[in-house]
Amino acid sequence: MATRAQFENSNDVGVFARLTNAYCLVALGAAENFYSVFEAELADHIPVVKASVAGTRLVGRLVVGNKNGLLLPNTTSDQELMHIRNSLPDEVVVQRIDERLSALGNVISCNDYVGLVHPDLDRETEEIVADVLGIEVFRQAVAGNTLVGSYSVFTNQGGVVAPGTSVEDMEELSSLLQVPLVAGTVNRGSDVVGAGLVANDWSAFCGLDTTTTELSVIESVLKLRASNPSQIVNEMRASLIDSMV
Repeated sequence: MATRAQFENSNDVGVFARLTNAYCLVALGAAENFYSVFEAELADHIPVVKASVAGTRLVGRLVVGNKNGLLLPNTTSDQELMHIRNSLPDEVVVQRIDERLSALGNVISCNDYVGLVHPDLDRETEEIVADVLGIEVFRQAVAGNTLVGSYSVFTNQGGVVAPGTSVEDMEELSSLLQVPLVAGTVNRGSDVVGAGLVANDWSAFCGLDTTTTELSVIESVLKLRASNPSQIVNEMRASLIDSMV
């Protein structure tokens, strides 16, 4: 199920939140309703943690993580690091890294098994990313943009990339990531999908302006509909009726 949300009149939910299969980070702020949208959907399964990074609320753009780990820029304060580390499950490795391209959420896009990184990322950073997140790393661009984290969102089920991505690039990325990909937009045509969408294997959140068509594209490629039990029953019933007819 994909849910629409807004952070203090901003539709860029991917700027203010980071969602994985093991935890969710949400920016500190006056937008209590933003936090409650995530909590209502996720609290039964994973911790939803309010946090700031480097004194800002841009947690979605500054950090990157998956179920195995979380990477923070070196501008993160000790207090912020300790708060995040104490709030997340023990098996999640939380680490600060010294990287010139410090908006990690913009330059790295990953799921639990594989990741795309900015071609100019330090070799040392690439090794830390592979080690802490437990993933295979590829240096790539998406639709000609090196900010892979801004122009793609993918889970272990599927992924959405910016609409400028050519068919050849999409096939190449899909074979690297081993998940189906679709070119899509959020928030009425925005191609910066990473800023307007966060997702894990069973839920997704996107900006309030996202149209029904955009939502259905996102839900189908990320296989979010199938996670609804009543939906599965209905589909089985429909196929049974078809086969009887």
